[in-house]
Amino acid sequence: MKNEELIPRKGNYRKLITYRKSEAIYDITYYFCHKYLRRGDRTVDQMVQAARTGKQNIVEGCAASATSSETEIKLVSVAKASLHELLIDYEDYLRTREHRQWETNSVELEAMRNLGRRHNDSAFFMQMIKTRPPETIANMSIVLIKQTDYLLFRQLKALEKEFLKDGGMREKMTRMRIQQRNKGFYGN
Repeated sequence: MKNEELIPRKGNYRKLITYRKSEAIYDITYYFCHKYLRRGDRTVDQMVQAARTGKQNIVEGCAASATSSETEIKLVSVAKASLHELLIDYEDYLRTREHRQWETNSVELEAMRNLGRRHNDSAFFMQMIKTRPPETIANMSIVLIKQTDYLLFRQLKALEKEFLKDGGMREKMTRMRIQQRNKGFYGN
């Protein structure tokens, strides 16, 4: 490994599709909860917190990535778990209010999947949801969460592959120290 850096510049989370999608999910959830759920309902805080945790753990994982592969992997996994919690809350919302959850291969689900593939920015979805009823917003959120979950899984697999190839911080430190020693920097 030529020119390996001990602490590389990493962590630009804003470029990650998973971050941008999770930001959209957070913004939609905040809007949805404050517009369609009762004030004082614990579900509001739970849903907003789950959406926020999903987004923030991607940020924190990226920030830790330069010095700890383990921390990055754990935090991305927490983001994934938090979004699963939010997914269940949206499904509960639809079920308890006897609203239809879009079926696999329904016209609405396919249309939303396509939108989710083409768009990652919050502003696009926020403009759209302001003209939709709450059951449509919940279904849209479910689709976005499932897409983000899949992308987070792929991100975790890429982090796993990188870790297996390059190792963690301690291994990198040892490897770099041995390389320096072999170059004669330590009086051999």
